[in-house]
Amino acid sequence: MLQTSRLALVLTLMMFVLPNPAAGQIGGIKVPKVPKVPKVPTVTAPTTQPAAAEPAAPAADQPADAPGAAPAKTEAPGSGVWVNYDFQPGEIPLYVDDFSRDRVGNFPKRLEFISGNMEVAEWNGARYLRSTTRGSQFAIVLLDTLTERFTIEFDATASSGNVYSFIRFAPDAPSHVKYYFYNTKMGGGVDGTGPKALGATTASVEPRALFRFRIMADGSYVKVYINDTRVANVPNAELGRSNKITFEYSGLEGEPAFIGNLSVLAGGRELYDALEESGRVATQGIYFDSGSDRIRPESTPTLVEIAEMLKDHTDLDILIEGHTDNVGNAASNLALSDRRAAAVRQILIDTYKIDGNRLSTIGFGDTVPAVPNTTAEGRQQNRRVELVKK
Repeated sequence: MLQTSRLALVLTLMMFVLPNPAAGQIGGIKVPKVPKVPKVPTVTAPTTQPAAAEPAAPAADQPADAPGAAPAKTEAPGSGVWVNYDFQPGEIPLYVDDFSRDRVGNFPKRLEFISGNMEVAEWNGARYLRSTTRGSQFAIVLLDTLTERFTIEFDATASSGNVYSFIRFAPDAPSHVKYYFYNTKMGGGVDGTGPKALGATTASVEPRALFRFRIMADGSYVKVYINDTRVANVPNAELGRSNKITFEYSGLEGEPAFIGNLSVLAGGRELYDALEESGRVATQGIYFDSGSDRIRPESTPTLVEIAEMLKDHTDLDILIEGHTDNVGNAASNLALSDRRAAAVRQILIDTYKIDGNRLSTIGFGDTVPAVPNTTAEGRQQNRRVELVKK
């Protein structure tokens, strides 16, 4: 028993005196090191559109979200960067489409396919034509040659890395319009072998962020806008005219490019000239937040023209009418059109100092359509504010 106790004591002392086995060894036996598992890089999905202001809805009720990406900071009409903003949409829709009637995964029925991989895709609650190849091309085909006065509006994303997108109006025309993302800004304007002017947004934007692109042409005079910035002002552009408007834009499988909410409108006359001739004039240039009577800052040019007309003609009193299309609840449309007409009156009083006694309002909802509501162009034309000479 004593010997056993002594042996246990010796073994215990050896455990404390002898050094521990080296790292990676147990009792002198080497243990193979387990290789570190390499970190799997995180794959970042293409940047989605930032949380922008509510899309703009032209002039009257539009139950579905209406087109119009806007700068992140929303300002009141006639203030901030919008003071010198002068885009005014045409009055007669020639082509309007938000792809809501196309099947997701298909190419839109109303566009002409030219080249590339493109399909209708759902993105952030709306539908867009998505491109996943370089140099994708499609065309808007009009019934007749594009008018001398016209406007074009659409939402788009630009490919990162200074890749250009183009809009062309006639084969072999010296000038075309383009846009691109470069060095934290969106750039664009009129380019080609003819007169050219290119500019950039004042505010920085994220790569592949959604923006609103606009073109306003009167003969050879062409202006181009990105969000709230006019990037080109060319009095002698040579865009040409045909019955096709061709778009070329580029995306990649991992970085798709998007275009949506397209509209082409024929330009109209000065508001006062039209009012004098027929006693009433419709405008597509007063924009509201979707489902709201809050007037968007893009309405500034039209509001300024109305205010200047009233100041220049002090004997002129007007009735402001609100109209909608037939989408949605008729009673809701009627109430909203009434509130929107009242909002136009109030901003003319508050911001432009027009005597309220000269202005009256009424909302008609969808009860007085200008044209049938059977097409997207018809519904666009029916969403309007009309001015009536009293």
